[in-house]
Amino acid sequence: MRGPRAKNSSRAGPRFLTIAPLRPGHALVVPRAEVDEWTDTDDDLLAALMLVAKRVGAAQRVAFNAPRAGLIVAGFEVPHVHLHVFPSWGIDDFDFAQVDHKPDPADLDAAAVALRAALRTAGFADQIPD
Repeated sequence: MRGPRAKNSSRAGPRFLTIAPLRPGHALVVPRAEVDEWTDTDDDLLAALMLVAKRVGAAQRVAFNAPRAGLIVAGFEVPHVHLHVFPSWGIDDFDFAQVDHKPDPADLDAAAVALRAALRTAGFADQIPD
């Protein structure tokens, strides 16, 4: 779930791990349609994005033994709707000042492996890359 290994998910579009995570396993859910503001997203697409985010968040809780999954729709980094979904242990995890701008690539790969395994276990193997 990182870079070119991201897997597409119907209309909602790809989900992949960010290269600047708030926490290990921080993923982005991005629509295929180019929409700048999330409030301009049509209802069906927004529902599809949220469903994907819900599945990713549930898998993150399992993969990283997190009590919660966080969700942020910020929209300031790039002019394109994307949902930040990440394992969370507290409100401090929602602070973008805490982003790891230089994560170890091996840690990103390990997070991707863990999240893929949790998504497969949850029944989404057909939507996960090898």
